Amino acid sequence: MAFATGPIPVQGLTRDNSSYNPSVVALGGGHGLSASLTALRRLTTVLTAIVTVADDGGSSGRLRESFPVLPPGDLRMALAALCDDNDWGRTWRDVMQHRFEAKLNDTEPLNGHAVGNLLILALWELLDDPVAGLRWAGALLGARGQVLPMSTVPLTIHGEVLQAGEQGNLVRGRISGQAELAKAGSNALVTNVRVEPEGAPACIEALEAIDLADWVILGPGSWYTSVLPHLLLPEMRGAIASTTAKKLLTMNLSTNTAETGGMDETAHLEVLARYAPEVKFDAIIADEHTIVNRERFELAAQKLGARVFFGRVGLSDGRAVHDPLRLAAAYHEVFTAIGS
Repeated sequence: MAFATGPIPVQGLTRDNSSYNPSVVALGGGHGLSASLTALRRLTTVLTAIVTVADDGGSSGRLRESFPVLPPGDLRMALAALCDDNDWGRTWRDVMQHRFEAKLNDTEPLNGHAVGNLLILALWELLDDPVAGLRWAGALLGARGQVLPMSTVPLTIHGEVLQAGEQGNLVRGRISGQAELAKAGSNALVTNVRVEPEGAPACIEALEAIDLADWVILGPGSWYTSVLPHLLLPEMRGAIASTTAKKLLTMNLSTNTAETGGMDETAHLEVLARYAPEVKFDAIIADEHTIVNRERFELAAQKLGARVFFGRVGLSDGRAVHDPLRLAAAYHEVFTAIGS
């Protein structure tokens, strides 16, 4: 089914002449989650972001090595995406995203750190509670929704890769860390992805939000390091599978990434079915220009229980970046077509 891309209401959806303000939970991390949140905050005032906590690169990785805390980077990006489009929101969004750049001394300790990461770290140290710290940060920013970590302990993501050896045979190797896994697919096949600690607790508030939601939305984002981790944590996977909420999967606009090289969109669906066969979806949003074999993709979607909504959700300049208004229109269409 194709969806319209016309004007949409900003403060909420209207259906049958009554206000429709669904409770929406969006799961992911990084730029993909930011895209969905930027679109969703135009449609509902009851919005929760649940964010992966396995990042070990850049500023987050450095802070994670120095302090016993969750990596704050993806949490910061989610908070910034929930900032309103007024002077206050835009200013605080830019402050949170501002990254120090020492032009005279690249060994300066602040070099490369984002202001928002340091603010979140300070709140965590003062409050000794990651959820409370994020709530205070959200209140300061005037965020249109709440941000929660997937787990209350930092996670490490691992995987195996199959790649051609010197004799042309396949050689199996192991990879540890999100930063390494994110580029592993450029010349190898990624398999057996998992997170540690295996028995890590899911954030209680995140589980409650999933249980009470009208819609749970997974993706877009880096498939192995931002999307899949939510299905690798047993408590989180169980909550997603058992919730009465409708479940929606948002596909990426490009499969040509260093993480998922050689995988088409159908293979992306097959990954989710393999790691979490008990999780079914009600709808999938896909940009029709990214689907190589539409019939094969729809068949894989049917195995997940999902109805596919095709349309254009990328920027008009052709970049593989979701357009917030087009994506909001797509979500609007799905909410209206399927209901709460």
